[in-house]
Amino acid sequence: MEESVRVPILASWERCQAAGLDPERLDVPYTRDIDLAGPLARAARPVLDRLADALAGSGTAVLLTDGSGLVLDRRAARPPLLPALDDVGLAPGFGYHERDAGTNGIGTALTARRPVRVSGEEHYCAALRRFTCFGVPLRHPVTGRIEGVLDLTSLQDEAHPLMPQLARGSALAIEHRLLEDSGRRERAMLHSYLAAQHRMPGPAALRLDGDGRIQPVGPPAGLTAGDEASLAETATRLIAAGRRDAAELPLSRGRTAVLLCRPLTEGAVGAEGAEGAVVEVSISGDTGPRAGRRPLLVGDAGVGRLAVAARLRLELLSDAALRIGTTLDVVRTAAELCEAAVPRFADRATVDLLAPVVLGGTPQPDDTAAPDLCRVADTGTGAAQAPADPVPAAPDGPQARALAGDGPVRAGNGLIAVPLRARDTPLGVATFHRTADSPPFAEDDLTLARELAARAAVCVDNARLFTREHHLALELQRSLLPHGLPAQHAVDVAHRYLPAPGRVGGDWFDVIPLSGARVALVVGDVVGHGIHAAAAMGRLRTAVHNFSALDLPPDELLGRLDDLAVRLDEEGGAHTGLAGATCLYVVYDPVARRCQLARAGHLPPALLGPDGDVRFPELPAGPPLGLGQIPFETTEFDLPEGTALVLYTDGLIEGRHADPEAGMRRLGRALAAAPRDGTPEELCAAVESALRPAPTADDIVLLVARTRALHGGQVACWDVPDDPAAVSALRCAITRRLRAWDLDELTFTTELIASELITNALRHAQGPVQARLVRDRALVFEVADASGTSPRLRRAATTDEGGRGIFMVAQLCRRWGTRYTEQGKVIWTEQQLPA
Repeated sequence: MEESVRVPILASWERCQAAGLDPERLDVPYTRDIDLAGPLARAARPVLDRLADALAGSGTAVLLTDGSGLVLDRRAARPPLLPALDDVGLAPGFGYHERDAGTNGIGTALTARRPVRVSGEEHYCAALRRFTCFGVPLRHPVTGRIEGVLDLTSLQDEAHPLMPQLARGSALAIEHRLLEDSGRRERAMLHSYLAAQHRMPGPAALRLDGDGRIQPVGPPAGLTAGDEASLAETATRLIAAGRRDAAELPLSRGRTAVLLCRPLTEGAVGAEGAEGAVVEVSISGDTGPRAGRRPLLVGDAGVGRLAVAARLRLELLSDAALRIGTTLDVVRTAAELCEAAVPRFADRATVDLLAPVVLGGTPQPDDTAAPDLCRVADTGTGAAQAPADPVPAAPDGPQARALAGDGPVRAGNGLIAVPLRARDTPLGVATFHRTADSPPFAEDDLTLARELAARAAVCVDNARLFTREHHLALELQRSLLPHGLPAQHAVDVAHRYLPAPGRVGGDWFDVIPLSGARVALVVGDVVGHGIHAAAAMGRLRTAVHNFSALDLPPDELLGRLDDLAVRLDEEGGAHTGLAGATCLYVVYDPVARRCQLARAGHLPPALLGPDGDVRFPELPAGPPLGLGQIPFETTEFDLPEGTALVLYTDGLIEGRHADPEAGMRRLGRALAAAPRDGTPEELCAAVESALRPAPTADDIVLLVARTRALHGGQVACWDVPDDPAAVSALRCAITRRLRAWDLDELTFTTELIASELITNALRHAQGPVQARLVRDRALVFEVADASGTSPRLRRAATTDEGGRGIFMVAQLCRRWGTRYTEQGKVIWTEQQLPA
């Protein structure tokens, strides 16, 4: 297949593959900062108008981009082409460089620095394969630099055969207009030089070659973009010096360029007597008809000095655009502004932000009238500093005046104060200082300061908005997580919750006391980050609490949680964040010393036995929540007293790139190395020290629970015969047990509760009937029978003979309820132990 692919297209595909582009995904960048008043846009506008008129009603669109592939203008697009272009973002503001959009007429023409046609399947990204496009680079006639691309695009089946000729002709017209705008004196010198060298008949015959460059001025062909930039910079500096000079410049591939700057011949420029100069270049190793010394740049010293100053300012702004805003941290962004300005623009720079901005808030109008400023960056004391005490701002000082106005304020010749303002919101003020040893600030420095501040203000505002949302999400997350572990005697518990820096996730954990002295341990993880993940976590945690109150088995609880996730996702769309969440639900019974667990796509727990043995029990993984129609399974096994149950989320063992199985092995080794008699808190510390990744890429939850057991002295069980007379004997047995436990205060109420529950079981349920008394953090009394019918609390009428028993039980105990077992049900009550 590759033999049939044209060489430029094949080379572009190779570049796209090397860059790691996904052919099935098109993700082009977008920017609002479009330069519609620049030289290229001005020169191209009349040409685009004529071209749009000529193509009106056709199926061809005209696009103009700048030198980075950013679309500046789009003309003559009509349905069905117009919606097709909008679908792929081929519109003003979107960037279509090859590194972003793959092989296409714009980006490939920029990269290959030559006209290129890309049709149908030749596009690297599948989304663009319905189009045919032809792009022509637009070169500046004097400097030879590529300023942008003129591109004609149509649907593949509507491509016109004259598209290349039309694009080339229009590009040539744009380049001629760039020449007209490039400056009268420099243009006159160029014509005079070419005429004096007898290489062209005269100014009227000035033409471009096939690459769009004035011949023979400009860098030789075959140079890299870096070589051309180095040549242009050196040539500009030589002309700016205004004297005869030479320079030697190393190039790539071991070559060397020799540049010679000499004045133009007397009268070459005309009566104005400009200090004209030409820079000629020769490159070692060049052969052929164009080898030897050739002109590289023509100009005059005055223009050259301005060009050097302008280029330095542009370089500063370009570097600032790359340096400022690398993070979404307000203080760091302010420090980056200072680092970009010093020492290239100022000797010292400070940034003072309004106090609400530092915390992510929105300043109010009164904040600028009496500004409460905090200094967050100062190159005189360091690149960045924590927000300090408010900085006093004199009402008539430059900072206050800049903050109250819309533009920079110059105080003397060594200070410029510039307001930081974005989206009509005042943020603070940046101040630039120059010492007496440096040149004073000039008028044009105000413009540069304004540009620096404008770029930084957008980044500071983005960081402010992120900080506000992040704080809101953190507050929501903290409010939804447990603030303390509940009292229970089934397990000793320690935990760690380690959020990822700068991110809010959906990991959560819970310890939930259940009836019969049992306890539920829960760990879950919601997909994604941000406020949606935190909200989804809160919904799932609340649902688990509600379902656990029903004393459901783990598999049934996860099934109901899965149904809830499916239903809420259907109601709320893809933004609920519930689909794909994982959960591990464990129930431990300290009386039976038995553990039940089920998981929904979550990692299995680790078990550290009293003998130091570590194992990961095999239990069905189950699907993540939100998929539906797939049942969960409960696994049940005995646990010796003193076993440590270790529950965790994937952030602990996976890190950024780690294999989960390898992480589980590391967890096992860390637990095995921990002291056998270590407390849960010590186990948490040992695991955190051994496994916590740095930096943390995801939230980490670690829950360690060491099991305890309720021994025979804390539990009393009785089989109740199917005889109402047995109730009296059971009351006596309960009284003796309570006396042995020094709980005589609870004898009366416990006898009443036992009488009512056992009588109901004998009268309305099926045998066998069992009673159990458990002394834990509360006094628990339970009656078990083989019936699936549960009593309920209701209001009895005055004429009813019964129906008041459960109401009386509810008044005598702290909590009561029903849980279902494989044999039937258990009615349980809890009473508060005496202080």
